[in-house]
Amino acid sequence: MKPVSAWFERKFDFSFPLDLLPNLYARLRGTPARLEEALRAFPTEFLTNKPDGKYSAQEHAGHLLDLESLWLARIEDYAAARGQLTPADLTNRKTAEANHNQTDPELLLAAFRAARESLFRRTQELDPEAFHRALPHPRLKTPMYLADHLHFVAEHDDHHLAHIWHLLTDIHVTRYTP
Repeated sequence: MKPVSAWFERKFDFSFPLDLLPNLYARLRGTPARLEEALRAFPTEFLTNKPDGKYSAQEHAGHLLDLESLWLARIEDYAAARGQLTPADLTNRKTAEANHNQTDPELLLAAFRAARESLFRRTQELDPEAFHRALPHPRLKTPMYLADHLHFVAEHDDHHLAHIWHLLTDIHVTRYTP
């Protein structure tokens, strides 16, 4: 199976149409269920396997949780009409220090579901004017509307879910195919 492409190599089109916002909300709200489905299908030894010293499936899940605070901070940037979106820690120190492989996967899943619900709830509370603000993304150096940012979050979710499925499917096929 072909590996998942690197996140920082991705190119994005920031022109997400507001009329598709309900579809985007459905996608964002569905991430916790898709993550639960992926992790609950495999034993801990599969979830914590670190091929080539890279993130395990469980660490990818923990990374999704770790970034929820960034996504929420950026929503607040739109609400407050700040000059730029909050920058990400491109070293992912939070994930590196979290030791997600030692955490009960059910706790990770519950925390992610709660954090995503908070993110979604906060988005619903925003003044509609926030959706008409474009703020520069600090790494990409391009303006993004709030819908573009939410699309970026959904793409990031899918990127890590693809890694998880790739890792777990590859492990499963490698270990158990006759």
